[in-house]
Amino acid sequence: MTFGGQGYRSPTLSCLARGAFFLGAACLTSHGQVVATAKASDPAMPPSITLEQAIALAKANEPSFASALAASRVSELDRSIARAALLPNVTYHNQFLYTQAADGRTQSSNVGNSSSGVTSTPRFIANNAVHEYTSLGTVNETIGLGQATAVAHATAAAAVAAAELEIARRGLVTTVVGLFYSVISADRKLAVAERAFQEAGSFTDLTQKRESAREVAHADAIKAQLQQQQRERDLGEARLLVQKVRLELGVLLFPDPRSTYSLSASSNLPAMPSREEVIASGTHLNPEVQSALFSLRGNDLDVTAARAAYLPDLALNFSYGIDAPQFATRGPDGVHNLGYSASATLDIPIWDWLSTQHKVRQSQILRDAARTTLSATQRRLVAQIEEDYAESSQAQSQLASLDLSVATAQESLRLTRLRYTAGEATVLEVVDAQNSLTSAELAREDGIVRYDTSLANLQLLTGTL
Repeated sequence: MTFGGQGYRSPTLSCLARGAFFLGAACLTSHGQVVATAKASDPAMPPSITLEQAIALAKANEPSFASALAASRVSELDRSIARAALLPNVTYHNQFLYTQAADGRTQSSNVGNSSSGVTSTPRFIANNAVHEYTSLGTVNETIGLGQATAVAHATAAAAVAAAELEIARRGLVTTVVGLFYSVISADRKLAVAERAFQEAGSFTDLTQKRESAREVAHADAIKAQLQQQQRERDLGEARLLVQKVRLELGVLLFPDPRSTYSLSASSNLPAMPSREEVIASGTHLNPEVQSALFSLRGNDLDVTAARAAYLPDLALNFSYGIDAPQFATRGPDGVHNLGYSASATLDIPIWDWLSTQHKVRQSQILRDAARTTLSATQRRLVAQIEEDYAESSQAQSQLASLDLSVATAQESLRLTRLRYTAGEATVLEVVDAQNSLTSAELAREDGIVRYDTSLANLQLLTGTL
């Protein structure tokens, strides 16, 4: 017996063919590849999708994952922007400034140098000339603790965004896995409902024949008909369930959720890993822990950035070009207009009414909260590993028992029908045996899905899915 996914093979139903008055032929279908339950009228075969393909399709269509992916990419660009702020920036500044002359008359001066130009004293004392041309290449650089801290903070933010992206991916995979195996389970339960309906119809024919032969009362035929009607309603509900879960999965996979498709699960799913492997892999680079860890790192850097306001920043500037009354490298008398200037500025903070101190305290409060979050996340991870492993172990251990229950219920139904045919059992016993078999088959399908889902959760936890 193979465990996991559709590779799980159930025993076939024993053919109910020993009665003298009926032709039993309700055999349980094997659990191979699941085809679309709704009989497609399209002659083309619908695409067969594996779990890995379903996950890939969902990644391209799910908006929450797309948002997390965009946030991660933006964070990477923020880090590049922060790094660029450490380097000097270069600008080419061009400006023409006109100022009204002080007396309206042209003077023969060139900012302190005698010339035959057309400059005059401007009315605004802050300006240099009536006509002033500026064309400068400027290099600026600011050196301080805040700039270096900004790069480290952007790096931590990018790591948080990457961890959140992985969390979003795992959440999407969990959703796809749940819907994937729900569709498979719904298809299998539909097969169970069809078998139960056929069995009920066969038993109704049997009771009607025995009633015609005056071997049983009319009440037996009525009870069989009621059972058949209930099975018909169950079959309708099973078909509706298949349609619903297929549409839900189709929303994630296709532009048109009504697209027909079939699902195929690998028959060679990996066995359940050992507890040691789960603990080692589950605690290594867990995205929830990584997100909390780098968030704490970001809060630590916020404290450093707030304290950086106590320290001065050094601003450097170098300019080369023209700042003259003529837009030319030389003035009218051959005066050189092309030149350079440099400056260095150091502003030392003295008093800001305790604003910096309060900002430092704010960042420290947030850092303490981030530490609590990290501790809680680590504890939650330990509990999650234990819960998921226990769930998978229990689901695996129940598979053999569920399979045995189906086989026992099949044999019970067969023997009860034979006894009823011989007049040794009542109609209620047959109906009870039918219900027991159907319940056992449905429970087995739920058990298979439970194991598949729990195994996928373990794989997600260990980073193998």
